[in-house]
Amino acid sequence: MTDSRIYNVLFLCTGNSARSIMAEALMNHWGRGQFRAFSAGSQPTGAVNPFALKQLREARLPAEGYRSKSWDEFAVAGAPVMDFVFTVCDNAANEVCPVWPGQPMTAHWGVEDPAAFLGTDDDKDRAFFRAFETLQRRIQLMLSLPIASLDSMALQTKVDEIGKA
Repeated sequence: MTDSRIYNVLFLCTGNSARSIMAEALMNHWGRGQFRAFSAGSQPTGAVNPFALKQLREARLPAEGYRSKSWDEFAVAGAPVMDFVFTVCDNAANEVCPVWPGQPMTAHWGVEDPAAFLGTDDDKDRAFFRAFETLQRRIQLMLSLPIASLDSMALQTKVDEIGKA
């Protein structure tokens, strides 16, 4: 028997302009039919980083429709109930998060901030590519888990391990 449930996952970062946006795109692409991904930030910048959108286009993923938004949108009545919440930056991991309806499983999947990288545009492209590759590897590991057959403690251990991979 297969698990036909679709799991909601929220990727959090402080600015919701780069890493969390790329993670949302990757999970929606690779996890289509099993996961529905969202992203948000504690202090959204209000704009998606153009290097993140460029990386999505270069990977042949949709780069339209993304916006930098507050995590408050996902902590109100009527918001999608999350099954998983992953922080992808160290700042967001250390902040006090809202209480998420449904008590989702959480983990920290820290990735170096490519938006903070200083250098030429080519150097920035490489920094965004490295972050993208790290996120893609972690998301593919997540997708390989037999989620429906793992108890919550085993699943928590696995998602924590993915963040260290």
